[in-house]
This record gives sequence, C-alpha cells and structure tokens, in this order.
Amino acid sequence: MKKLTGLGMTSQRTRARMVERLRDKGIRDEAVLAVMGTVPRHIFVDEALASRAYEDSALPLGCLQTISQPYVVARMVEELLAGRERLGKTLEIGTGCGYQAAILGSLGQEVYSVERIAPLLVLARQNLKALPGIHVHLKHADGALGWPEAAPFDNIIMAAASLRPPPELLAQLATGGRLVLPVGGKEQYLCRIERTAQGYSETRLEPVRFVPLLPGTE
Repeated sequence: MKKLTGLGMTSQRTRARMVERLRDKGIRDEAVLAVMGTVPRHIFVDEALASRAYEDSALPLGCLQTISQPYVVARMVEELLAGRERLGKTLEIGTGCGYQAAILGSLGQEVYSVERIAPLLVLARQNLKALPGIHVHLKHADGALGWPEAAPFDNIIMAAASLRPPPELLAQLATGGRLVLPVGGKEQYLCRIERTAQGYSETRLEPVRFVPLLPGTE
C-alpha cells in the first residue's frame, strides 16, 4: 500500500500550488478547492510519476487510460455541487484509479462507481484503502448501463465521452438531479443535464478531451 506521506512536505506545498492554479483557472467553489487540496493525488498515480502528481495534466494509468487533469475533475465536480452544501448520492462512470471517486466521497454521503476494465478496478480498490474515511461502492460493469439497482442518483458524473447522453443514465437520475459528462466524438464539450418534473434541460459548457465510452467489460 502506498503511504500518504510518500512526498512529505513537498506534497503539501505542491498541493497548495495546484489549488492556486485551479483558482486562477476559474474554480470558485471553496469546498471543491479544499477537497482538491486535501486528497493526496500522488497515491493514485504510478510511483514513477509521483513527482508530477500535482501538475495540471492528465497522466497515464495503463490499460490505455489516464487520470484526468485536476482542473477537469474540479470543474465537473463544481458543476455537480453548485448551490448545494454537499453532494447527495452520486454515481461515477469510469472509476479509473479511484482519484475522482475520492474527491466525490469527500463531498458526499454515498458514491457508487462503475469501471469496465477489471485491472483498473483492482487498482482503485487498493488506492482507496489508503483513505479509510472515504467509502465508495465499486462495481465491474458496463458503465453505459449505470447501476440500476442502486438508482436513483442525485448526481451522475461520467469520465468518458459519448456521442449522446446514455438513456440508461438519464433514467437513473433523480428528479432535481444533475448529470455532468463529456459529449461528442472528435470534438467534445462538457455538458450539464438537469432533470426536472417536466423533463431534462441541457447546458453546454466548455471544450474537453476524454477517451470514448466503450461498451462491455474487460
């Protein structure tokens, strides 16, 4: 198990600098900034990349996947949290190494996370064990199908791009809930979808770049 003290005081200073960069780039929610500065990103990356853990860049995880850049994580979570003190019950599509799940778990009461690649789920489970105060339910499954037996969710966040919002995920969103996801193919944009009693409303946010949402499991 990786130790939280892996980078010592250097880690604390680099985390603080990362938070200031996020603030400079427009992240305004103080709760999100506080959590981004608290969750130790270096335990979620390969030890050979630990010195780069607090750069504002995506880093390779293996299995042709990456850990998202801190700004993108903060931006998406900020959209989920806007106007609320805490996240409610949240579904994450694409667990990866578990970093974003740890951020979500620090801001909400329940996190359910689905990963289609089995070795990544093993990695995420190992990483999250280093943070005993954060509890995340993990599942190896096709992310486009969500987690129907645990629905409805107050929030859904997707770490892979789809040409259109998966209908199964829209159906699992609670009334008053929010879905934040990247939409598109070659050109992608971040999208926030809110479910009301009358239906769904969509807000297009900013350009992004994610791996595509793929069906099935590995």
